[in-house]
Amino acid sequence: MTAKISVNNLPTKDRQHCCNCNLNSLCMAVSLDTREMSKLDEIIARGKPLSKGHQLTVQGDPFKCVFAIKTGSVKTVTTSCNGDAQITGFYFPGDLIGLNAIDSGICQDTVSALETTTVCQIQFEQLDDLSAQMPKLRRQILKTMSKDLCNEQHMLQLLANKNADQRIATFLLRLSNRFKARGFSESRFRLSMSRNEIGNYLGITVETVSRVLTRLQKNGYIKVENKEIDLINFKALLQLSQESE
Repeated sequence: MTAKISVNNLPTKDRQHCCNCNLNSLCMAVSLDTREMSKLDEIIARGKPLSKGHQLTVQGDPFKCVFAIKTGSVKTVTTSCNGDAQITGFYFPGDLIGLNAIDSGICQDTVSALETTTVCQIQFEQLDDLSAQMPKLRRQILKTMSKDLCNEQHMLQLLANKNADQRIATFLLRLSNRFKARGFSESRFRLSMSRNEIGNYLGITVETVSRVLTRLQKNGYIKVENKEIDLINFKALLQLSQESE
């Protein structure tokens, strides 16, 4: 069952608005002035925290809403006609998800919370109408869609051209960059996803994920403590990943 999120779930005094949200430089509100933020704020529903495993959308459902992650993290999963489930992305605070359903009008994947998560929910028809009135908002939505396309291309390159060690190194460095952009530590962070989920996303087995992490730690590239990751040698990881700086 998909999430039913209502602004009425939170008392008015406890609801945070776009103008004072510390993620507005990452989300759709970037470049908007105070008046425009107020208009955007009027169509956003903010609900109670969602527990781990809660499904925001289910693949095949009619497309109605997009979601902006406020706290926590989610994963997107696409299931093939023969039942094979493939994780297609991990998303963090400031990320906007659901735009890939615009063309078909059908949700293209199942979106599930990886941990306790809060989201901003926006009815797409309202967002579409508002963006027609606000060119800066429309441009930001297009930039978000462009970024998603680039990420998909990078993922295809990752799976096609890199071995397991390179995939893990690339994955950790990209997470580092994403956390840094959100004002968090780029060298120490917690993995909200399991090793099995990492393996599914990267196209390798969970055993391979564990072996590579152990090898990277032994070589002094990283330090692993349960789900806590310390990136110790960025230069070595960059060379291993074959990514550009």
